[in-house]
Amino acid sequence: MVKLLEKKLVVGLEIGTSKVSALIGEILSDNTVNVIGVGNVLSRGIDKGWINDLESVISCVQCVVNQAELMGNCQVSSIYLAVSGRNINCQNEIGMVPLLGEEVTLEDIENVVHTAKSVKIRDEHRILHVIPQEYAIDAQEGIKNPLGLSGVRMQAKVHLITCHNDMAKNIIKSVERCGINVDRLIFSGLASSYAVLTHDDRELGVCVVDIGSGTMDIVIYIGGALRYTKVIPYAGNIVTSDIAYAFGTSTSDAESIKVRYGCALESLVNKDENVELTSINGRSSRILQRQTLATIIEPRYYELLTLVNNEIIKLRNQLRFRGIKFDLSGGIVLTGGGSKINGLVSCAERVFSGFHIRIGSPMCITDLTECVQKPDYSTTVGLLHYGKELQINTATGIGKNTLFSTLLKKINHWFKKEIC
Repeated sequence: MVKLLEKKLVVGLEIGTSKVSALIGEILSDNTVNVIGVGNVLSRGIDKGWINDLESVISCVQCVVNQAELMGNCQVSSIYLAVSGRNINCQNEIGMVPLLGEEVTLEDIENVVHTAKSVKIRDEHRILHVIPQEYAIDAQEGIKNPLGLSGVRMQAKVHLITCHNDMAKNIIKSVERCGINVDRLIFSGLASSYAVLTHDDRELGVCVVDIGSGTMDIVIYIGGALRYTKVIPYAGNIVTSDIAYAFGTSTSDAESIKVRYGCALESLVNKDENVELTSINGRSSRILQRQTLATIIEPRYYELLTLVNNEIIKLRNQLRFRGIKFDLSGGIVLTGGGSKINGLVSCAERVFSGFHIRIGSPMCITDLTECVQKPDYSTTVGLLHYGKELQINTATGIGKNTLFSTLLKKINHWFKKEIC
């Protein structure tokens, strides 16, 4: 069995409300990611980011890692781990430092970003990400890469993403109990954006909505900079629960019915189409109109998307108050397992009036693409891209300094046309 370091591999792990998945990717010579191992099991012991049964989660993690190792013929020693939940928070901060030399150095950039992140965050929270948005040197604003420029004083605007300490500790513990190290804890919505967006999407302005089972992750880029992140603690599970309650079927059967026959817009369904439902108490199967199913699904999805739209409106008002142009010319990108339902784009077009809507699937991967190039693998594929960028930065000689790696990764993305 090949060890990770021998093949220059990167591993992503997502422990979600409905499923636990792991991907092993090999970083090729052209810096693309070739997926060689996949693991996937139904999730147990976690709900909306919070672990309620540690042993069950450990069992799930061990199972998916074993599956991925067997397929990839390698041994996993460390992973990039996704995290989400209602206790994810964001804040935008500003730092300022004097420039002592003739031109801006990496040390100057590190100092100004450090100043920006040295602020009070919510009690019992830890910082997950410090993401530079833009810089200003004296009177010149909107600088994306200040390295080498001259001036007297430099300012940095950064986006901070934080999470609750207990949430982070417990999800890391579930992985370490399997004998695996956690290279980095990454907000799942940010990871998904790495998988489904291009450089041009970010520059145009775009909102990514990762619809999972327990939560919806929102990530908004304006003018190439990450401006807003949010987790809404409602998602696909409430639709599934409504179906199970209305038709007296099991949750697992209701989920299958939703994905196979469901539609998020009733008007798109032919009233003559029928669906066969199996009752949870063993009664004989029932035949119901597919349109009836849609009448249950559409209001819930409309409600969920309206919650997202409210966040977009709130951000638009905040930015306009601060004199920042709000532009989402890149539209709304829906991804995650909850986006795999017919009619969702049409439903979303009614909620997000005037915005272009598309379903986002993972990009810039090779091999096993039919298996993982689906919206429900956006987070895990994004983890591979994130880990790849950090490994590339480490190979440049900067080392494992987290701040420098994040900084150079951001600068690299500004000069690339695609994420890979």
